[in-house]
Amino acid sequence: MNRRDFLLSTAAAAAVASFTPTRAAAQAPAATPTAAPAKGKVRAMKKGFMFATLNSPTAQKLSVVERFQLLSDAKFDGVEVGSAMNQAEVLAARDKTGIAIPSVVISTHWAKPLSDPNPTARQVGLDGLLQGLRDAKAYGASSVLLVPAVVNKDVSYADAYTRSVAEIAKAVPLAESLGVVIAIENVWNRFLLSPLEAVSYVDSFKSPMVRWHFDAGNVANTGWPEHWVHTLGSRIVKVHVKEFSRKIRDEKGPAAGFKVDLFEGDSDWPRVMAALDEVGYSGWMIAEQYRPPEFDDAAWLIHLSKKMDQVIGS
Repeated sequence: MNRRDFLLSTAAAAAVASFTPTRAAAQAPAATPTAAPAKGKVRAMKKGFMFATLNSPTAQKLSVVERFQLLSDAKFDGVEVGSAMNQAEVLAARDKTGIAIPSVVISTHWAKPLSDPNPTARQVGLDGLLQGLRDAKAYGASSVLLVPAVVNKDVSYADAYTRSVAEIAKAVPLAESLGVVIAIENVWNRFLLSPLEAVSYVDSFKSPMVRWHFDAGNVANTGWPEHWVHTLGSRIVKVHVKEFSRKIRDEKGPAAGFKVDLFEGDSDWPRVMAALDEVGYSGWMIAEQYRPPEFDDAAWLIHLSKKMDQVIGS
């Protein structure tokens, strides 16, 4: 090997090493792999529903407590609410129905992302994150879901990374004092496009209060969810259950790929669940799933609840 080839080889090895989650493994080691449950066995997981997706014209006429009751009647254990909701209404609905609130979705992260070039907009986004953390504490939720940044024509990848890390760091002290995790979600925001990068991003905060909200359906467009699970390991604090079909995507466009029932797309739930078993995940499985138009609200929730049972038992 000549000197030039040696230098190139050394540089490549160093680049790979810098992106390998060695420090991450030391900080948040993956759980010891466990044997996957037999097919049909009930896992120690709870079944949740994303409140914002109960949004039919009929459902929108219902009060918060009435929608919570529909979820309870359909045998859901919990509901993921938004940070823009009225806190008093949410607490009253929780207390009346007995349904738990495991997670709060930050309402500002798309309109005022933490990557915005405008410092004023970033402050609105940060304030939204801080309020979401306080809401989560009030509800008894253990985490908030955060889209950390949005890359677009006017926001470079590098700027999105730098700005979002700086803003999230400002919220970490509050998260630590409240005991509420800031859970970064993988979405179609053109950012954190690989699980290795996701690990590096999360671990850069050096806090157990910054972890990951894993969405299986969002990954199926470009990869395999189980690969992300194995890489993220114990950083996963919540899971979104969502289906995606590459066949429908290719026929009708990217967003159409989500318009498919569970087990009729490419998320491969048996593999996803086996991967979750292997990394020791036993927390909330929260549905954010397409609703076929033929269902009314109650029938849809009952159908989805049964499908969720199949996912958890697959």
